[in-house]
Amino acid sequence: MGWDDNLNGWLAALGIGLLIGVVRERHGPQGDAAPTRAGLRTHAVLALAAAVAMRLGPAALTVLLVAVAALAIASYWASHREDPGLTGEMALLLTPMLAAFAQRDPAVAAALGVIAAILLQAKRPLRRLAREIISEGEIHDVLLLAAAALVVLPLLPDHPIDPWRALRPQTLWRLVLLILAVGMLGHVALRLVGVRWGLPVAGFFAGFASSTAAVAGFGGRVRQQPGVLVPAVAAALLSNLASLVLLSAILGAVAPGLLRSLAWPLAAAHLVLMAAGAFGLRGTDKGGELPDEPPARAFRLGHALIVAGVIAVVLLLSAWMRQVFGDAGALAAATLAALAEVHAAAATVAQLAAAGGIQPGHARWGVVGLLAAAAASKSVLAFAAGGARFGWRVAAGLWASVAAAAGVMLLE
Repeated sequence: MGWDDNLNGWLAALGIGLLIGVVRERHGPQGDAAPTRAGLRTHAVLALAAAVAMRLGPAALTVLLVAVAALAIASYWASHREDPGLTGEMALLLTPMLAAFAQRDPAVAAALGVIAAILLQAKRPLRRLAREIISEGEIHDVLLLAAAALVVLPLLPDHPIDPWRALRPQTLWRLVLLILAVGMLGHVALRLVGVRWGLPVAGFFAGFASSTAAVAGFGGRVRQQPGVLVPAVAAALLSNLASLVLLSAILGAVAPGLLRSLAWPLAAAHLVLMAAGAFGLRGTDKGGELPDEPPARAFRLGHALIVAGVIAVVLLLSAWMRQVFGDAGALAAATLAALAEVHAAAATVAQLAAAGGIQPGHARWGVVGLLAAAAASKSVLAFAAGGARFGWRVAAGLWASVAAAAGVMLLE
C-alpha cells in the first residue's frame, strides 16, 4: 500500500470521526452543568486510534473495540435514567469500526460515515415520521410488501407446474409484487401532493389500484354532484391512463420484446388518454369535493391476489384452447378475461408470446383487442354509474385511445 493510499485512509478516518462527532456534539446536552458525553473530540480521537490499531494488527484493534464497548456500557449506565436511548453508545462503537474499515476501503467507509451522520442528524424528523406521519395501516403495508418480496418470492418455484407448461409461480408472484409496488408508489405520491390538488390527480393514482372501480366511483360522484362532471370525467380517464401505464409495465416485465414492438401504438393510446384527461385539470380545486386525507392503506392485497388468480386461470384456459383451437382460441380466452381484468389478460398474452405460444403478430393485435374489450366493459359501467353525460364522455376518451393504438398498428 503506497503513501497516497495510507493518506486516504487516515483522512477518511479523521473525516468520519469529525462528522459523526459534530452531529453528536450538537445533539448532546447543552450548558456547562450538563454531563459530559462523547462529542466532537472523542469521536475524532477514537477514529484516529482505530486507524492506528488497524495498522498495528487485529490484536490491537480488538483491544481498542473492547475498551470502547466498556466505555459505552459505562456511559449508558450513568445516563440511562435521563436518556434511555442507545444511539450515542452505538455511535461510539460505530466510529472506530468505520475508521478501521477506512484503512481498507476509504471511499466506502466515508460513504457509510456520511449515511450514519445523516441518520444521527435526522433524529427528530425520523421520529415524527414513525410516530405521527406514517399510519399503522401504512406500516402494515410496507411490512407486507417486504415479506412478499423477500420471503415469499424466493420460496416459489421458477419452473412450470402444469401439464401445458403455462404456470410459473414465481412469474405470477412477480406480477403481484408489481401491482403492490405500484399501489405503494401511487399512495406515497398522493400523500406528497395532497388530495386537494383535485379529482384528476386522485383519479390517476386510484387507477393503479383499479381503474374499473375508479370509473364506477367517479360516476357515482357525478350522480351526487352534477357540477363535478368535467373533473370527474378527467379523473376517470386519467385512472385509465394509470391502468395503461401498469399494463405496459406488465408487458415489459413478462415479454420485453412484445412491449418494444408495441411501443408506438401504446404511446399513441397513452397520449390520447393524457390529452383527454388534461381538460379536467383546470379549475378542479373546489374544496370539500375530496376527503381531507388519502386512504390509510397503500394497496389492496386481495385485489392483487385476485388478479394473480385470474391470470392463472386464463393462462391455463388459454393454453388449453390454443392446444384445441390454435392461436385464435388463446386470444379469445384472453379477450373475454379482459372484460373483467385487463391486466390479467395482458399478462396472459405476454407470457404466451414470451414462451412462443402465439405468433408475434397475433400477440400485438391481441393486446389491442384487450384494450377494446376493456373499453367496452368500462363504457357500459360509466353509463350505469354516472348517467349518459358521464358515460358518453368517458366512452369517447376510451375508444379514442383504442382507435389511436389500432391506427398506428395499421400504419406500421
